[in-house]
Amino acid sequence: MAKDAAPQTVAPASASASAATSEAGAAPRKLFIKTYGCQMNVYDSERMAEALGGQGYEQTDTPDDADMILLNTCHIREKAAEKVYSELGRFKQLKADKPDLRIGVAGCVAQAEGAEIMRRQPMVDLVVGPQTYHRLPDLMAQVDAGRKALDTDFPEEDKFEHLPKRPLPKRQPTAFLTVQEGCDKFCAFCVVPYTRGAEVSRPVDRILREAEDLVARGVREITLLGQNVNAYHGAAEGGDWGLARLIRRLAEIEGLERIRFTTSHPNDMEDDLIAAHGDCDKLMPYLHLPVQSGSDAILKRMNRKHTAAQYIALIDRIRAARPDLLLSGDFIVGFPGETEEDFQATLDLVRRVNYGQAYSFKYSARPGTPAAEREPVPAEVADDRLQRLQALLGEQQRAAQEGMVGREVKVLLEKPGRLPGQMVGKSDYLHAVHVETDLPVGSLVTVRITASGPNSLKGEMRPAQ
Repeated sequence: MAKDAAPQTVAPASASASAATSEAGAAPRKLFIKTYGCQMNVYDSERMAEALGGQGYEQTDTPDDADMILLNTCHIREKAAEKVYSELGRFKQLKADKPDLRIGVAGCVAQAEGAEIMRRQPMVDLVVGPQTYHRLPDLMAQVDAGRKALDTDFPEEDKFEHLPKRPLPKRQPTAFLTVQEGCDKFCAFCVVPYTRGAEVSRPVDRILREAEDLVARGVREITLLGQNVNAYHGAAEGGDWGLARLIRRLAEIEGLERIRFTTSHPNDMEDDLIAAHGDCDKLMPYLHLPVQSGSDAILKRMNRKHTAAQYIALIDRIRAARPDLLLSGDFIVGFPGETEEDFQATLDLVRRVNYGQAYSFKYSARPGTPAAEREPVPAEVADDRLQRLQALLGEQQRAAQEGMVGREVKVLLEKPGRLPGQMVGKSDYLHAVHVETDLPVGSLVTVRITASGPNSLKGEMRPAQ
């Protein structure tokens, strides 16, 4: 599954939605979207905003002046549904003051809870699952006609093909592009197979068209997304393509300078994808490859279908192909049945692999998953283990950043910094880098790293030759 991101609103898009309504002489309606969870939800929110743009909505960054509020939810972490109900509760007074305000819930909590959301929060007008948001215009027509709208199907049609063409205005230099959805792995702790469905890969030609359109609008870096992205096998003339072949074809697009992908499963890291890390210059030297635990006993209980030794051997092969690779991972501590010996095995694996970045969580039971029925590890034990693991991972992350000092890296400038004359961008290794320059957003520059901070690096431009 794709790693979690902080809740965020989708930045208002320039152009498009208001243009359609202004031609008809009507004022555009305001849409506020709040996004929870992974990068795939961020991508989905962008596409939902585009779908509603054709209905006369333009985005706003505050719910107070919105005509529609849409929560795009995630079901991965603890008490996800209750957090959504709590968020909806904060909109009750707003709904009372503005009876025409539309409120919708989308994403994985919508898929899992369905009509229960409307039962518990009658003010909700619309509930739509992550596989059916291409139907949003029709669902909104139902709402505008005074009816509740609910759609949590798993349709056979490709939702992306039914969405409106992405608007043409220039955009930021980085973009997400979903190429695969769903998961067939059925890890014992995970709800993704139940909320996102089986693994489905988008056809190659549709991905290439979307990538070319993004590059034409100023995008220079694309991150390919999937719940299990390296399971990608997309239909193409002459037979299915794997992720490595797709990456190599994307690398031929003039103007596309960088390619990343996330999130991967160790069991789907095929030989050609490993080779691509060594021979495809545009594939960045950063890989997020979750393992979850270093204990074979826990990995078996998690239904991960690999051992710690197999994971380590895989890492060694990838690093042989790309020695400077920065590795990221996911860890769950306190999984039911985890002993101190199991936890020590996780620490041993972390020391052996040496992560440049990692995400660690205390196990939380997800209703409907096999692990939810098992006896939990005492909370205080899980808390202690999480603190010890995060301390070790923090040491490794700091060492990785400090190891960048003195090195030259390429940085893609993404936004102005807090200080005048400063820009912030991402390095090849996904580190945030602050640099003094007057070059515009979208510039790809060579920077010498001069200092490491808590969560970012500082660099200086290489003098012109």
